[in-house]
Amino acid sequence: MDLWRKVVSGGGFRSAASGSFWFLLQAVIVIKNEDDIKAMREAGAVANTILREVAAFVQPGKTTKELDDFAAERIAFYGCKSAFLGYRNYPCNICISVNEEVVHGIASLRALLFGDIVSLDVGVCYSGFVGDNALTAAVGGCGVEDQKLLDVTEKSLFEGISKAVVGNRVCDISRAVQGCVEGNGMSVVREFVGHGVGRSVHEEPQIPNFFDGGKSPKLKAGMTLAIEPMVNLGSAQVEVLSDGWTVLTRDGRRSAHFEHTILVTDGEPKLLTCPENMPSALKARLSSWCPIIVAGFGCRTGITLWLT
Repeated sequence: MDLWRKVVSGGGFRSAASGSFWFLLQAVIVIKNEDDIKAMREAGAVANTILREVAAFVQPGKTTKELDDFAAERIAFYGCKSAFLGYRNYPCNICISVNEEVVHGIASLRALLFGDIVSLDVGVCYSGFVGDNALTAAVGGCGVEDQKLLDVTEKSLFEGISKAVVGNRVCDISRAVQGCVEGNGMSVVREFVGHGVGRSVHEEPQIPNFFDGGKSPKLKAGMTLAIEPMVNLGSAQVEVLSDGWTVLTRDGRRSAHFEHTILVTDGEPKLLTCPENMPSALKARLSSWCPIIVAGFGCRTGITLWLT
């Protein structure tokens, strides 16, 4: 779940979207220890498995409420809690955003149609830590332009992740995402950004998907970051509906959203939202299920899931 961008102003922070203002003595970036990282790997694996299961459940005719209910069942099955339900009064278990909806869509009786694209953002709390990830899926299939939007958004995510190495700065991630997106004639949303993640769904630092020329923190081993490009086919401008949550493209063109939680190490960045990190106790519960193949989010050859 992305964060409203905060802009430094007079020693405090102002939400670029809401205009609210508050003061902080210091923006603290939490460095995770080995026990924290182990727990975050497990939380990330559960979050990614649920995300893939919900994506596999998507089909024409399903309502977004049915998707959210299914996600709630899977969250309960794995013995975790939604990181989003009740967060600042958000009313759903996951964020479901369709077509021109960018992020923070609210589940309803809206039925998905063939050719829609739907963004699914899943965050869970497991063993005291949060796993946060997202993807955008085509409903039954989509046109060439929409498929390019999905491909470019996912590619920009991995371009950003590749820059999450010790010695770089947050702005190196931002530049990589922006360069990939704008190089393909699309635009990155400015008002909402990635963020640190750990015991809380939103921690420092903020991770914009664009470079604004300002200072940004150096990356250190032990940082855990939710990197999440939000990419529009048209203009970068967005607006928020009267429900206070759903973000739309202002020009009505479609948007896509991909996200992983990653760990900065002394070597290559590591994906924490990765099913291979599933806790052994949960793997045992999955062993007798019927396997299906879901096209890979970050895994081009696909991955086997077990669904009831």
